[in-house]
Amino acid sequence: MAAEPIVHRVGKGTSSGVADADPIRTEVIRHGLNSAAEQIKRALVRTAFSPIIYEVLDFAVAIYDHRVRLLAQAPSLPIFMGTLSFCVEAAVAAVGGEQALEPGDVLLYNLPYGTGSHPQDCAMLMPVFLGSELIGYTAVKSHWLDIAGKDPYSTDTVDVFQEGTVYPGVKLYRAGERAEDVYRVVLANTRVPKMVAGDVDANLVGLRTGAVAFVDVVERYGLETFRESVERMFDHGEAIMRSYLERLPDGRYTGRGVIDDNGVESDEIPFEVHFTIDGSDVVVDFSDAPPAQAGPMNCPLPSTVSGARVALTMLAGGGEAPNEGHFRPISVRTRPGTIFHPQAPSPCFLYAWPTFQAIEAIYGAVAQALPAAVTACSGGDICALSWWGRREASGEPWVDGAPHPVGQGASRDADGASSLLHIGESATRFAPAEVWEARNPWVMERVELAQDSGGAGRQRGGLGVDFHFRALEDCWLTAALERTKHGGWGVEGGREGRPNGAVLRLPDGEVVAIAKATRRRVPKGATFELRTGGGGGYGDPAERDPAAVLRDVREGYVSEQAARRDYPHAFAGEAPEGASAPLHESRRSLS
Repeated sequence: MAAEPIVHRVGKGTSSGVADADPIRTEVIRHGLNSAAEQIKRALVRTAFSPIIYEVLDFAVAIYDHRVRLLAQAPSLPIFMGTLSFCVEAAVAAVGGEQALEPGDVLLYNLPYGTGSHPQDCAMLMPVFLGSELIGYTAVKSHWLDIAGKDPYSTDTVDVFQEGTVYPGVKLYRAGERAEDVYRVVLANTRVPKMVAGDVDANLVGLRTGAVAFVDVVERYGLETFRESVERMFDHGEAIMRSYLERLPDGRYTGRGVIDDNGVESDEIPFEVHFTIDGSDVVVDFSDAPPAQAGPMNCPLPSTVSGARVALTMLAGGGEAPNEGHFRPISVRTRPGTIFHPQAPSPCFLYAWPTFQAIEAIYGAVAQALPAAVTACSGGDICALSWWGRREASGEPWVDGAPHPVGQGASRDADGASSLLHIGESATRFAPAEVWEARNPWVMERVELAQDSGGAGRQRGGLGVDFHFRALEDCWLTAALERTKHGGWGVEGGREGRPNGAVLRLPDGEVVAIAKATRRRVPKGATFELRTGGGGGYGDPAERDPAAVLRDVREGYVSEQAARRDYPHAFAGEAPEGASAPLHESRRSLS
């Protein structure tokens, strides 16, 4: 029998009504906390060993109060950010609760159903004390390059045990002293122990740096005053969200998405997300989702909640870094045993890919309520690649990986941005070609905006990117590409953008199409060609300003052939073919 749906309140608590907390002091404290979170990020970036941390920023950092309510975060990976509270709660419970914590402890946790991620996304957290009183936590969740899964990166796992070593809440440091037995287990369960050891130390530096800054803020004002201001800070965040949600018409709207496949079977996976507005409260309902999949395309509950948090706070957050108050108007409804609430031992390695599609589906639902509120669909994926091997000269193991940018959807008033990472990873980045070539055995033969990849519309979708990697040594590759069968949808008559895709050109001339592929051998001399998708257009293409069409052709964003097909009105003033009359004046700029 199917499990009953469960409703999850996304933000803790309700409006406090703390009106006497000084607003100026509250703002000073808020910025002080954000600064403390930023110090965690900077310490981590400056000391990390892996480019996936110091270049890509594949991590999240945050500060929580003693009730595990979000006080501050630093911009990095949004979908991690929405899951860190689950990580803190689960890790603390695993070691025996608050009463088992003491100053100097550092906890390690990566169980996917509690982190919302694949096991490589390891959470480390530190309880922070003022004297003997627990005042909160500093937390980091970062991608470790390898933790002894069947492959460093996988698209075809069939249970969680293939995906890597699990640390279900253990103390890596006890009262400031490293637990050497746990540490040896960590280093024994990775193909690249030097890099993982360096990143573990970097996480530790970040946690300790943030804890010092956190305590400084509390000591400056006293704990009672600090907590009063925090309550007012949460109330302000809640008010910002509610003021936006009130503008959406009440009702129940449905967003539809489709996933290419689950990694081990070829069938598409359609799904629906229902979006209900009641005044300034919103329920994001995933309970009609398909059953949990045999392959790793399952999104654990924390990342399902995170997808709703990210989608709505990006729309309604007023440009502020969110805190717990921003989440209070949001509830999420799920059904255990489905793709958006899998249970052990369902595989979860590609957890983020359903999350990204869910975010797009939520925006599709919002577009029904108020089209002007959202953009068209983006390229809809991060087009993740993970590479590894052994260097020819030294025999040293190496691993690297990155997300890749796509085109963004157009809005009512502007063309979509080109070459940006999906909104779920919007504060991360991909490494410069120079860094890739310096660290890894390949040459970047092409990194360029892809002409004609954005969807046509009154406002054009943003462009995807073409990346060509030529291997200088034998290596291995895992590719995890989604939205290869369907481009990003348009709004109000806008057309789809280009889907994602890739091919591997082997030295003997064979060409192999790649979408989701694990441990694909890339021989020396082969070229991997990645084509990231474009964003959807907004509005009828026939309404696009002819000058904008001609400018796109002149700049190379749109080919003349595609422009004539999609925007014939922009060429209506030309003389008939074969005539000697000059072209329309605005067309002359193309020559």
